[in-house]
Amino acid sequence: MLMHPVQQFHFLLEIARVLASSLDLKDVFQRILQSAVEILHGQIGLLALRARRGHLQVVAAYGLPPTLLPRFRPLLEDIPYSRTEEGWSISRQDILSRLHLVAEATGLSLRQVVAIPLTIEDEFLGLLYIFRTSERPFTVEEEYLLRTFADLAAIAVRNARLYTALQLERNRLRAIIDNSADGIMILDAECRVEVINRTLSRMTGWPVEKARGKPGHAVLHLENASEPDPCVQMEKGIPFKEQIYREGDIVRPSKPRITVGVTYTPVFDEAGELQYIIVNVNDITRFREAEEMKSTFISVISHELKTPVALIKGYAATLRREDVQWDMDTIREGLQIIEEEADRLTHLIDNLLDASRIQAGGLKLEFEEVDLKEVIKRVVDGFQVQTAAHQIVIDVPDDLPPVWADRERIRQVLDNLLSNAIKYSPEGGVIRVGAWANTHEVTVYVADQGIGIPEEEQPYLFERFYRVDTSLRRKTKGAGLGLFLAKALVEAHGGRIWVHSKPGEGSTFFFTLPIAGAPRENDRPSP
Repeated sequence: MLMHPVQQFHFLLEIARVLASSLDLKDVFQRILQSAVEILHGQIGLLALRARRGHLQVVAAYGLPPTLLPRFRPLLEDIPYSRTEEGWSISRQDILSRLHLVAEATGLSLRQVVAIPLTIEDEFLGLLYIFRTSERPFTVEEEYLLRTFADLAAIAVRNARLYTALQLERNRLRAIIDNSADGIMILDAECRVEVINRTLSRMTGWPVEKARGKPGHAVLHLENASEPDPCVQMEKGIPFKEQIYREGDIVRPSKPRITVGVTYTPVFDEAGELQYIIVNVNDITRFREAEEMKSTFISVISHELKTPVALIKGYAATLRREDVQWDMDTIREGLQIIEEEADRLTHLIDNLLDASRIQAGGLKLEFEEVDLKEVIKRVVDGFQVQTAAHQIVIDVPDDLPPVWADRERIRQVLDNLLSNAIKYSPEGGVIRVGAWANTHEVTVYVADQGIGIPEEEQPYLFERFYRVDTSLRRKTKGAGLGLFLAKALVEAHGGRIWVHSKPGEGSTFFFTLPIAGAPRENDRPSP
């Protein structure tokens, strides 16, 4: 006899409460199965869901020792369910024949069974079994009631799927945000930080946890901004209605300035109320530097080219005047200046070509054993006759081993370093060029007693077109390519280049070259 309707309602209400409050699917299934068995006056119950391979897997059992579950296999494998116009159906006769096999295998007195399919939107999910040890068969009313429990179990499966899908989507979104190369921040309708990813945390210096709940304009504060901060504008009562793009600088103490482009995208609900703001932050420092470098290149090159061209044209025009008869000394002086300026143009063009080859990866070196002492002597002799204010001293041991290098390229490096040493030592003094050797490499240095280099500018010395910002720089010629080329050439040999300098105390540039016959850096055994 069926349980009183009031009791049935109580059971169903309790299960509905569990469905609404619990995410523990196993507990929900157990409650549903227990209630179904008790209401239908059964003794044993099983709830089995279809696994990926098609067979059924028990997810909840009632009134049955776990050790006996494997013996219910006939009711879990190759079940002949089919789809009809009314839904999914199970062959009752087939289930009863399988019941006898299970009864023999378990030793249980199983007399009756009812199997109700679990379905969601016409998808077969599994079966709900209720067993009786008595001969009393299940009535149509009992089967109808059991379908209610099966529907509740199906709802639980759907809820679990939705929750799992939601968690997967949240995890996927969190992974995308956290691992994005761009900075991402999500603000609530009050412009307070809800989400900030690791990239933006590194940019701003704000730890992720400390940033949450803080005003967006405090976490992402821009200097030299191209547009007002929309969050600050909202505080002033100016509504935020459409996407806004602004650029500016993130400035942190003792950290390099970062130039960023920031896009603020408002998201509204159906009623037009602001829900949250998505903030994308792109690091455009390199782009801005490239623009500045392009501008610098045009400025420097135009200046460096115009001066010698103007001198060449001026002296050539003067010498070819037909109304003046020039003496030989004047002609020689004019021709000498034309030659010097032509050499200067050639040197500048060669440097530009070398810089272009380096950028394109097309720089080629002709390696051989090079007597570095002989190269240093030739370079020094060439410069010593050009200056009377400087004494250039060579400090190279006689037993310095030969290096594996491109002779002309190393001479080019020494030319650039010595030229700078003379140029930035306007008061003259001693310039020392020396070298020493260790196991694998030779270290070369060029030391002057000039104006020195401020510490904050030293990291940028070897960049293209960079020149130290001094009054002397503005009086001296140069395109800012010498040290860039020197660094590229030294590194192409597998060496390193660096500087030690203090303002007012001069500068010493060092670079290394591999000893001929010594193992290269990549060939050396690991320590």
